[in-house]
Amino acid sequence: QVQLIESGGGLVQTGASLRLSCLVSGRTFNFPMGWFRQTPGNEREFVAAISWSGSDTYYADSVKGRFTISKNNAKNTLSLQMNSLRPEDTAEYFCAASNTIVVFRTPTITNGRLYDYWGHGTQVTVSS
Repeated sequence: QVQLIESGGGLVQTGASLRLSCLVSGRTFNFPMGWFRQTPGNEREFVAAISWSGSDTYYADSVKGRFTISKNNAKNTLSLQMNSLRPEDTAEYFCAASNTIVVFRTPTITNGRLYDYWGHGTQVTVSS
């Protein structure tokens, strides 16, 4: 059974940075992964995805140029470096892993329904 545990959320001011981490346990760390976020009353929103090798990445337009997704296969860790944070980035952030996605391409990798494993989330709050 795969387990994903997020950490690194918190309360920061506009313009600050945060780094989210997701520790993967339970099996070999060789699948596409992504970060999603959700605010109360809204659907989960795609943020960023990375291929199993780490060579390919994709970002939502709203975070492109500010966020960077990366993975360390040796440490079974997925990260999301978030810079220039804005109040609209406030959300609970979830990491996810897909045992379903075969080819890393859009729009497949932005579809949360194709991710099989999810963490419990970490809250990011950006004050204005």
